[in-house]
Formats: sequence, C-alpha cells, structure tokens
Amino acid sequence: MAKDKFEEALKKLEELVKKMESGDLALEDSLKAFEEGIRLIRFCTGKLDEAERRVEILIKDDQGDLTSAPFPRNEGDAV
Repeated sequence: MAKDKFEEALKKLEELVKKMESGDLALEDSLKAFEEGIRLIRFCTGKLDEAERRVEILIKDDQGDLTSAPFPRNEGDAV
C-alpha cells in the first residue's frame, strides 16, 4: 500500500463502502471489507496529515508562526 496514491486508496474505499451498503456480502466478506476499509482509512488519514504538515511548513514566517495564506487558484498565481 505504501506505493499506492491517496486517490487510488480513496477510490478503493468508496468501492468497499458501496459493496457493504448493498447488503449482498456474507458476514465473513463484510468483516474482510471492513478490515480493508479501516486500513485504507488509516492510509488516507496518514497522507492527509502529511500534507497538512507540509503546508504548515510552507506558510510559517521567519519567527516560526503560522501565517494565513490562500492557496493559488492557478499554477501561475502567487501565494
């Protein structure tokens, strides 16, 4: 899973949720899907936490205080 991207993991998670919501899975299959879902949630949460830390580093001022800065709308926009 380490090589998987956030988007791929999120897509897999969405597919698992659909399968589980359908009610067509046997109990054992539901448990396996639930376990896989928890693993995917942890992976996605980790990736989001990592992204948040990176953003905070990028917007700290010289004193180490976080400053508010909007995300650019286009590639060429300044922060």
